Amino acid sequence: MGSRYSFDNPDPHNAFITICREAEYGEGPLSGIPVAVKDNISTAGIETTCGSNILKGYIPPYDAHVITHLRSAGAAIVGKTNMDEFGMGTTTESSAFGPTLNPADPTRAPGGSSGGSAAAVASGMVQMALGTDTGGSIRCPASFCGIVGLKPTYGRVSRYGLIAYANSMEQIGPLAGNVRDCALLYSVIAGYDPRDGTSLDLPAPAPLKAEIAGKRIGVPAEFFGEGVDPAVAKTVQSGIDRLEGLGAEIISCSMPSMQYALAAYYVTSMSEASSNLGRYDGVRYGTAPDFVRSWHDAYSHIRKSGFGEEVRRRILLGSFALSAGYQGKYYAKAQAARQMVRNDFARLFETVDMLAGPTMPCVALPLGETSDPLSMYLADILTVPANLAGVPAISVPCGTAHNLPVGLQLIGKHRSEDEILSAALAFEEGSV
Repeated sequence: MGSRYSFDNPDPHNAFITICREAEYGEGPLSGIPVAVKDNISTAGIETTCGSNILKGYIPPYDAHVITHLRSAGAAIVGKTNMDEFGMGTTTESSAFGPTLNPADPTRAPGGSSGGSAAAVASGMVQMALGTDTGGSIRCPASFCGIVGLKPTYGRVSRYGLIAYANSMEQIGPLAGNVRDCALLYSVIAGYDPRDGTSLDLPAPAPLKAEIAGKRIGVPAEFFGEGVDPAVAKTVQSGIDRLEGLGAEIISCSMPSMQYALAAYYVTSMSEASSNLGRYDGVRYGTAPDFVRSWHDAYSHIRKSGFGEEVRRRILLGSFALSAGYQGKYYAKAQAARQMVRNDFARLFETVDMLAGPTMPCVALPLGETSDPLSMYLADILTVPANLAGVPAISVPCGTAHNLPVGLQLIGKHRSEDEILSAALAFEEGSV
C-alpha cells in the first residue's frame, strides 16, 4: 500500500475538471510529486471527459500506458486538467466545463488545447503535468503561460489509452516549470509499448546535461514572417542571440513548405477527427436519448447535444474533405504538402543540428477574442510543421512582450529529444 498525498489547493484558474483530493503514491523518481493529467488520457477509476459533454461521467476501466509509468515512478496523480474539447482549439475556451484562465494574466487564455495542464503548472498547483500535442497543444500553452513544454518524436511515447483526435500527429508529452523537471517527466513516460503500433523501440533517454557550444542552429526566415508580432519577434531574436553568445552557431535558412503547412495540417487533422469521433453515437460512447426516435434522429440529437460548436465544425469539414469526389482534391493534396514539409526538415537537418524561432506568433490572447475560427487556426502556423513531420520540439521561456510570456521553440531531428533538452537547459541556465 502506498502513501497518501493530500491535494487541497484552490483552483482559481479552472485548471482542473476533476480533482483527486487524496492521491496515492509510491516509491520512484517521482515519489510524492503531484502530477496533473490532461483529461483525454485514460485513468482507471477517474472520470475522463476530453472536455466534452458527450463523455461526461465516463470512467475508464484501464490506465493509459503513460499512467502506468507515472504510477510505477511513484507519482501522485492529483487530477484531470481542463482542455479544449477533444483537443480542438488554441485557447482552452471550447471546453464544456468553462474556460481556463492564464495565471500570467487571468483576462487572457492559457493557450490550448493543454491549457489546464499549463495553468496548473504555471500557478504552482503542481510541479509537472502531462499534455498532448497534435498541432502545438503542449508548446502553445507553455509559451503563453511562461513554462516549458516538450512534444516528443512521434512514437517516442505510447499513445495507448489516449483518446484520439488525429492519430498520425498527436503525442503525449510533459509540461513543467523548468527544463530539468520537464526532462524528468519525459524520461518516465518515454519507452516502447507493443500495444501501440507506432511505438518506437529506442534506448532510454540519456542523462540531462547542459550543452549548446558548437551546435549549429538554423533560423528559417519564414519563422519570422508576416503575422508574427514584432514585439514577440524581437524577444525571440534576443533569445537566439543568447544562444549564439553561449557558443552556438546561428545559420540563416529557408523553409518554403511553411506556406502549405497550416492547410495540410488542418485538412489532415479534421479528416482524422471525423473518422475518430464517429464512435460517439450513444451506443458505443455517449449518452443515449431517453426517448424513442429513429436511428438517424437519435444519432443527430446525441452528437448535436454532446459535441460543442468547434468539434462539430471540424467533423463536418473533415467529412467533406473525405467525401466522394473531394478526397483527391483535398486529402490527397494535403498528404503531398505534408511530404514537402518532411522533405524540408530533412534537407535542413543535413546542415544544422536544430531549428529555432518563436513558439507562437503572438502573446496570450484575450479571453473571448477567438470567436473567429480562422484567426484561431492561423495562430498554429509555427507549431504544426513539427507534427506534420513527427519531429521533436520544445518551448522554453525566453522573455516577455507586452508584459506577457514569450516562448522560444527549438525543433530537432527525429529522436533527438536528448539534444534539444540539453540545448534548452543550457539556454535556461546560461551555461554551455
